[in-house]
Amino acid sequence: MENSITPQRVIVAPKASVLVESLRDIGYSLQTAIADIIDNSITAGAQNIELLTDTDSEIPAIGILDDGQGMSREKLLEAMRPGSISPSNKRPDYDLGRFGLGLKTASFSQCRRLTVLTSHNGITSCAVWDLDVVAEVDDWVVEFPEDYRDIPWAERLGDTGTLVIWQKLDRLIDAKNNDNRKNLVRQIDETATHLELVFHRFLSGETGLKKIRMALNGRDLESYDPFYSKHPATVFGPEDVFRMEGREIRIQPVTLPHHQKVSNAEWKKYAGQEGYIRNQGFYVYRGKRLIIHGTWFNLARQTELTKLARVRIDMPNDMDAEWKIDVKKSSAQPPAPVRERLRRIINVIGAGSTRTYTTRGRKLTSDNRLPVWSRTQDKNRISYGLNPEHPAFRKFAGSLTEEQKAEFSRLLVLAGAAIPIDALFADISSNPEHVSPIAMNTDEFADTVKATYFQLLSAGCERDAIVLMMSSAEPFHSNWKQAETIINALEEGLHPDE
Repeated sequence: MENSITPQRVIVAPKASVLVESLRDIGYSLQTAIADIIDNSITAGAQNIELLTDTDSEIPAIGILDDGQGMSREKLLEAMRPGSISPSNKRPDYDLGRFGLGLKTASFSQCRRLTVLTSHNGITSCAVWDLDVVAEVDDWVVEFPEDYRDIPWAERLGDTGTLVIWQKLDRLIDAKNNDNRKNLVRQIDETATHLELVFHRFLSGETGLKKIRMALNGRDLESYDPFYSKHPATVFGPEDVFRMEGREIRIQPVTLPHHQKVSNAEWKKYAGQEGYIRNQGFYVYRGKRLIIHGTWFNLARQTELTKLARVRIDMPNDMDAEWKIDVKKSSAQPPAPVRERLRRIINVIGAGSTRTYTTRGRKLTSDNRLPVWSRTQDKNRISYGLNPEHPAFRKFAGSLTEEQKAEFSRLLVLAGAAIPIDALFADISSNPEHVSPIAMNTDEFADTVKATYFQLLSAGCERDAIVLMMSSAEPFHSNWKQAETIINALEEGLHPDE
């Protein structure tokens, strides 16, 4: 049909001034918006990406500069078109794009003026979206300036590459409010941290990926690997390959190291900003780029015992519809067949993390032959109490009258009944590395070693049995070299000729 307009078929074009304002409210944060722009840089083959900021001048600006292949004027015009590529189009494996909207919607969500300066084969082109101009003429007007001298950081663009500049940062800053500027600086720092996680596999140069350098105002960003892959105590489970309509989805469970296997700084770092409990769960990657993390997709609850469990899921970039990837590329939902597979293996996924803690709990009771605390399990109820058979308690009780012994026994029961379980659980859940027993000074420790040693000796225990019991019990186990030195000195005093 030459003319498709009929009384039954009418073109109702959207009002540019209205629709463009609606496009600003898709829900981007500064972090997700900049990550979306960087997706384009990586797709363009960039190996160096700079996040540039100017928060002090009268006209603050944010720039993303890359050394990718750049664009011709024709491709630049197409890139500035809202909805430039259909999401149903087949994309190369390395393409991190989605709807052909990211450059525009991500930018409009943060600013009213978007400038793209690009160079391809030594030829530079520039295009500008100014939403104030769009509102004025009520049309989809893109400007092509010929003078680039007033464009921030234009001199840094090489023979190939692209520079994206955001100005009129009305969603980020109020020029009359200095507190807003301080808030913008904070948001930019948080964005750098976000990029270190989202693109950590590119920053580290993972096998099969070209290593990419990213920097914020000249400061290199460092890969933040949420799986702590290089630590020897990290446990990787077997990789499960799920095939769906000829495409592969790879699932691999990982158990992070127990806090006693890492330094305090490492433990704090790999907890992430929200902590281990909130960051456990699935980590979904699309084309090696992190989409969503710290969720069990309502297949399990986030608990203390599974807080070290994290699961890497790698999906290809042509399953966006099945996974319900949104425009911002910050949310996803597994398709039903994948969800069923995850449901079947989720117990195995959390078992490693649970075992890291429960194994240690079993050791405290099974390997400790001289427990200060006794553990009692009656059906589903577990209780702890002070062990009246401990040599230190028995020695003290031996010096008491019968009435005093009865009172001492009641005190032991009272102490066991008053264990602050809720406070202990809260402290261990939030900061386990900060929870420790009360420290004994040198004299107190030596007296305790001597009293325990002689009490066990008087009970008829052999020397090897005494050493075995004491070396497995606190406070001796954690300070065994010191305890052993004291025991050796005691034995030399008892047997000076040996």
